[in-house]
Amino acid sequence: MNPMLTFITGLVIGAALTWAFLKKAKEGDTKMMTGEVENKLISKQITEKEDNKQRILGFMESGNQPLTNSHVRQMLDIPESTATRYFEELEQEGKIKQVGATGAYVYYELAQ
Repeated sequence: MNPMLTFITGLVIGAALTWAFLKKAKEGDTKMMTGEVENKLISKQITEKEDNKQRILGFMESGNQPLTNSHVRQMLDIPESTATRYFEELEQEGKIKQVGATGAYVYYELAQ
């Protein structure tokens, strides 16, 4: 085989392998960056949730109790399901108690 043809074939194969390697490396970096963004988002959500729960407790401790789901939803500008989840978590932590079983007559007050 002609040495020049062998050289050109080697260059083409080398370029193709280099391109494939760099492409795979870039995809890995993108996945890593995506994971970092997801972790930052999760951390932000956890921090926001804890801050909101502390705001609920602070509001109740300042004498503004009992609170309803509707009060918290409006105060924090969050969906009703999120307010319910916050109350459930605070109740499980033993910080508040639910008064009433279901419906519009349910409210929450600080646990004694």
